[in-house]
Order: sequence, then C-alpha cells, then structure tokens
Amino acid sequence: MATGPIDSRLLEQLGINREQVRQKRNDQLGQADFLKLMTTQLSNQDPFKPMESGDFLAQIAQFGTVNGITELQKSFQDFSSRIFSGQALQAASLIGREVLVPGDSMLHMAGNSEQIAVDLPNAATDVEVSVYTASGQLVDTLRLGPQEAGLLNIAWDGTDSQGNPVPTGEYRFEATVRNGTSASAANLFMSTRVLSVSLDRNGGDMQLETEGLGRVDFSDVRRIA
Repeated sequence: MATGPIDSRLLEQLGINREQVRQKRNDQLGQADFLKLMTTQLSNQDPFKPMESGDFLAQIAQFGTVNGITELQKSFQDFSSRIFSGQALQAASLIGREVLVPGDSMLHMAGNSEQIAVDLPNAATDVEVSVYTASGQLVDTLRLGPQEAGLLNIAWDGTDSQGNPVPTGEYRFEATVRNGTSASAANLFMSTRVLSVSLDRNGGDMQLETEGLGRVDFSDVRRIA
C-alpha cells in the first residue's frame, strides 16, 4: 500500500521547510534523514488510528533501499580508489623504463644509437629499413635480408650510409617488406624512455610522457624493458 504525503506539522517539528523539501532532489535524502523522518512519524501517530502494517512495511522497505544504495555507492568508491592506487603504483614503476611504442619518427641525439622494431605478420624474403631526415633526404638504408614472422628488433647506430655520425634532429623511418616480387610497408615501433606519467581519475587511459616521442597512451605500449 502506498504511503500518504508527510504532514506539515511533522515537517515543522523537524525544522524542515516544505519548500526546501520540494527543491531537494530525491537522491539527496540520506540514511539519517530517512530514519529521523520515519521515527518522528511513528512517535506522533494517532493512537486511535495507528499506521497500517502495510504502510509501516513499505517505509521499512524504502529505508532498506536507501541504506543499500548508500552502501553500494561506498563500495564502488572504495573499489575505484583501490584501482587508482594500483595504477599510481604501476605508473611510478614505469618512470625511467624503456618502452616500445608505435611510431615512425623520433628525435635523435647525436652520438646515440636508436632501437626500433618492425612488425612482420608473415615471413619475408627481404626486409629493408630506410632512414630519412625531416626534410625527406635519405640518410641510410638498413638491409636485413630474410626474416621470420614476428617483431624484428633493429639497432640504428646513428650514422649515414658512409658511416659518419648524423647531427641531432628529427629522423623518419620506413620499412619495406618483400616476398618474391611483391613489396609492402610494415608497421614500425620506436624504443623510448618514460619521463613522467599522467593518470586520469575518470577512468581514461594512462598517458606516458616519453623522451623524443612526446605523449603516448599506455595501451599502445608493445613492450616494457
């Protein structure tokens, strides 16, 4: 059986303005508020016209629902906090580590060697990786010969085709995979160091600030060294 509206005298005894009740959203009624309303209503009922058992049970059920929702919200908040804490620990452990992420260009520092990788879905009769300057000038071509399917790791020593060290700057890489007479491009990955990590409390992906490659999503990381 549905319960009737709350009497104005009951609201006055509780120090609640009826207009405030109208303006207050239903989901803002807390457990303490609900319990106070119910107990006050019971203590002020007419002894000759007591609340029907159906009405009383309905209010008990409403109280249980409010209490259950409150506990459920608290459980979700605790669960979310644990997840965020776990992500924070994972993020802290990544700083300073080498990660392999998708990309075909990087900022090369003179004198350094660069670690890159080519993703080979199938075995190839020949694989080549060409290195270009930011303006498109060919620097060197790494001829790697026949390769099995999988992730092919490559080290570029930072020199041109004559063996001379190249200056600091942006360099782009292209991988060409040949099978007999056919040739196709392949996906490349760059190895870089993690400088810092950004976390999203709203559940978004972890962001890694990397050396030479900028910001990348953690979900794009292929390997952590």
